[in-house]
Amino acid sequence: MDLGIAGRKAIVCASSRGLGKGCAFALARNGVHVTLNGRDEQALNGTAEEIAKATGVQVKAVLADIGSPEGQAKVLAACPDPDILVNNNGGPPFRDFRQVDRKALLEGVIMNMATPIELIQQVIDKMIERRFGRVVNITSISVRMPVVGLDLSSGARAGLTAFLSGVARTVAQHNVTINNILPGFFETDRLRTGMSATAKMQNRSVNEVADERANSVPARRFGSPHEFGETCAFLCSQQAGYITGQNILLDGGLFASAF
Repeated sequence: MDLGIAGRKAIVCASSRGLGKGCAFALARNGVHVTLNGRDEQALNGTAEEIAKATGVQVKAVLADIGSPEGQAKVLAACPDPDILVNNNGGPPFRDFRQVDRKALLEGVIMNMATPIELIQQVIDKMIERRFGRVVNITSISVRMPVVGLDLSSGARAGLTAFLSGVARTVAQHNVTINNILPGFFETDRLRTGMSATAKMQNRSVNEVADERANSVPARRFGSPHEFGETCAFLCSQQAGYITGQNILLDGGLFASAF
């Protein structure tokens, strides 16, 4: 399917690896020029070269912490008027809620709520002027169901979801959409880190924890960043202009609900 976005420009945050990389790759395969962001210079440059070689689109790589004002300024200087913004960022580490002090609380909110909102504030008016804009926020299945140890991440991402729910309705008339993708268990560094932490806590092997977690999913497997990216690309398409304010669960059926 031709998504109708060839030649558009996108910022994909935290895209040197994992789900962000999957989104950047999918957009690039559809002819979108992508600006990548990350904090690991080697991984970031490697991903940029890989995408450019595979797709032929223009790829920019910005080494920066997207959670800081300075980092945001660097990314927006590289791509001042994006048609597409994919908000992604690492989350707080797994920890018991009793260990979350005020400093950690504020850091979690900055990472997973304030930063995406700040970026949207800086790009959305130009999207409205051009009468085309697609914002996709990568949140988490934990917005809909509890994941023990990710309480801070869940709370901040749920706050982002609620904040933007009304905003999405105010810009839809301008062909600007805002949607969220809620990943379940995907093959990423963050999943592996979480499973390692669980294995250590429970005095079990990582393979045992991984098998148990995969078998808890009706699809009986973890998702791949590639298929996640394809969903993101569709939400950024011309065809998806009537989808806005939605929370798209990508979880292999893990969240059990009829509605």
